[in-house]
Amino acid sequence: MLTPAELVGRLSRLYGRPSWRPHGDPLAELVLAVLSQNTSDANSGRAFMRLRARFQRWEEVLQAPEAEIKEAIRIGGLANIKAQRLKDLLAEVLERRGSLDLSFLAQMPLQEAQEWLQTLPGVGPKTAACVLLFGIGRPALPVDTHVHRVARRLGLVPESFSPSQTQEALQASVPPELVYPFHVLLIRHGRRLCQARSPKCPICPLLDVCPYGQRRQTIPD
Repeated sequence: MLTPAELVGRLSRLYGRPSWRPHGDPLAELVLAVLSQNTSDANSGRAFMRLRARFQRWEEVLQAPEAEIKEAIRIGGLANIKAQRLKDLLAEVLERRGSLDLSFLAQMPLQEAQEWLQTLPGVGPKTAACVLLFGIGRPALPVDTHVHRVARRLGLVPESFSPSQTQEALQASVPPELVYPFHVLLIRHGRRLCQARSPKCPICPLLDVCPYGQRRQTIPD
C-alpha cells in the first residue's frame, strides 16, 4: 500500500500538484456548504455568487426576509429549505460569538475547532473540515464521496468504513502538509478515472497497488 506521500506524488504526476490557497473567510465557506447540499458544485457556486451580489454583508442575510434569500439562491435548488437553514445557522453563530466572525477558529487546536463547528445545526465532519481547510488553511481533511470511494478501493481504509470513519482514519494518517493535495487529488482521480459505476481500471496508474482494480481485472467478461 502506498504511503500518503507516494500517493500524492503519483497523482500529482497525472493531474498536477494543487496549490493550497485558503480564501480566508470561514463563514463564507460555511454558507457555501449549506448551498452545496443536494446540488452540483456549479449550481451551488452560482447560488453563492448571487447571494453575495444581493447582500454585501452576512448581517444583511440574517436580517433579510426569507423570501429575498430564497430568490437569491433559487438556482441552487431547495431554496425554501436552504434559506431557513442559512438564517438559523447565522443566528446561532451570532448568539454564541456576538458577531458573524469565525476567524477565532484559526487559533484553536484543530480538533477543538472541528468539534465547535460540529455543534452548529446541520454541520457534520465533512462540512467542518471544509470550513477549516478552505476557509482558513487548517489541515483538516474533508471526505466526500470521491475521497471515500478511492480510499476504500486503494485499501487505505477498510471497505466497511463509513465516510466519517474514513475521515477520522485519513486525518490521523495523512501528514498536515499533505492534507490539501491529498484531498484535491483523490477528488480529481475519483471524477476522472476511479468513477463510481465505470472505473477506468485498465488505464489507471494506481492499478499495481489497487486491490479493487486488480480484482476487477481478474473477473472474466
